[in-house]
Amino acid sequence: MFTPLAMPRLLELAQRSAAVTEPCTCISKSLAGWEGLPVSLKESQLQQVASLVAAEEEDLTLDEYHPNGTHYWSVEAPIAPQFFPYNRCGVWACTLCSRHFLRYAEAGAYHIEQRIRSLDPMLIVDVPFTGIGRS
Repeated sequence: MFTPLAMPRLLELAQRSAAVTEPCTCISKSLAGWEGLPVSLKESQLQQVASLVAAEEEDLTLDEYHPNGTHYWSVEAPIAPQFFPYNRCGVWACTLCSRHFLRYAEAGAYHIEQRIRSLDPMLIVDVPFTGIGRS
């Protein structure tokens, strides 16, 4: 089990990831916004290195943070660790190129889908959850 990742370390991992320029199969599909885990991306190619989960699941908000009119699927949506879905994410690294991604399991009515998004340092925001969501 991982302890929740502090903001400075999250930013460090994101910046390191953004600096990777070599081609890799982990980015054969754009993962700038949330996507289902591509079948072309082998599970063994990803390794969890950290977690953003800071509370028990029942204590985590389902409120999203979208101050500029973005939405869940937007590639410009902010990465706000205190808000859904980031508050349920693990931080994963590609074992081949060291790019970093956010991952969580979306539980639907009839199935569970693994979702993945690139860890973009330009989108990370440190906004505390105050109990009032901005969706």
